[in-house]
Amino acid sequence: MGLGCFGCFAPEVDEDLKPSKHDDSSGADARRKVAPDVANGYAHSFTFKDLLVATGYFNEANFIGEGGFGKVYKGKINGQMVAVKQLARDGVQGRNEFLVEVLMLTVLNHRNLVSLVGFCAQGDERLLVYEYMPFGSLESHLFDVPLGKKPLDWNTRVRIAVGVAEGLSYLHNVADPPVIYRDMKAANILLGEDFSPKLSDFGLAKVGPVGDRTHVSTRVMGTYGYCAPDYVVSGKLTMKSDIYSFGVLLLELITGRRIYDASRPKPEQSLLTWSRPFLHDKRKFYRLADPSLLGCYPSSALNQLVVISIMCLQDQPHVRPIISDVVIGLNHVASQPYTPERPPPASVSSPASSGSPQPVSTPSRRRGGRRTGQYA
Repeated sequence: MGLGCFGCFAPEVDEDLKPSKHDDSSGADARRKVAPDVANGYAHSFTFKDLLVATGYFNEANFIGEGGFGKVYKGKINGQMVAVKQLARDGVQGRNEFLVEVLMLTVLNHRNLVSLVGFCAQGDERLLVYEYMPFGSLESHLFDVPLGKKPLDWNTRVRIAVGVAEGLSYLHNVADPPVIYRDMKAANILLGEDFSPKLSDFGLAKVGPVGDRTHVSTRVMGTYGYCAPDYVVSGKLTMKSDIYSFGVLLLELITGRRIYDASRPKPEQSLLTWSRPFLHDKRKFYRLADPSLLGCYPSSALNQLVVISIMCLQDQPHVRPIISDVVIGLNHVASQPYTPERPPPASVSSPASSGSPQPVSTPSRRRGGRRTGQYA
């Protein structure tokens, strides 16, 4: 089993998306590239002023989050809540990722992929407008959960895993040509109503191999710890690269731990290193379960989920399962939801007993820690 990848990620520019020597910074070239899809009604071209007004001039009160791509604000357009991503101005690479994301999301459509409402390519400004996801990212609900906030329960975690896998299955098996996501991580999984997950951030996505080709040769890009070791070494990107990354995400869902966490003791900083002794012994699978679950999960389902993660994390790509098989396995796990234990019925005092009926003591196991599938 692999230990993840810890290489440096250099920027890349797809040959077919490199700006020509005649390209300027007006955004006209970007608009020409996406114009056919916009004409088909898939995305709307906004002016920068439109998005200024929508976000209250990027008011800090509307600030949602920030990453290497730039800042995200919530806003409202024609009464619809949206999320506006303002990309950092970092030259050709930023413009390349902007184009890739617009081109991808204007043709891809699935319930587990975030919807692109529109974009802005005006002057030096590059902004993307998405549907608003009220519960934010999976990352914010899985790691460093503050006191007083309920952690994700078992059934919700499994439901999220199924949804993410189904989104990935759409990219690999339905999209034509197929798409390699290449940026699977908890921060890129957005949560809607009922914690339904959607893949977001397609700036690193690549069109997958077609015909007799088995891989796409590319510079290594991705997020620390999530990318497959074979991809890091060879630069050969395949569908199985996504499978490895999904295995990492699945292990994070099981354990509630980040793939790498410098705040933990050194032996526990790498999730894959810490988990290895438990992954190699089925009798120790239970030690992988997130303590915040308080034991509220079906043991057999936990074991099955761990096995799926192990299969996805194999060093050799040909040994990893295809995503459609992963979906089948996860749906089987989902068919075994955790059901909170019910207390026994209250006993009735016998006629011969004297005094008031005494309350029946119920098991205190997991008291206060019971979860249902619906996280509120």
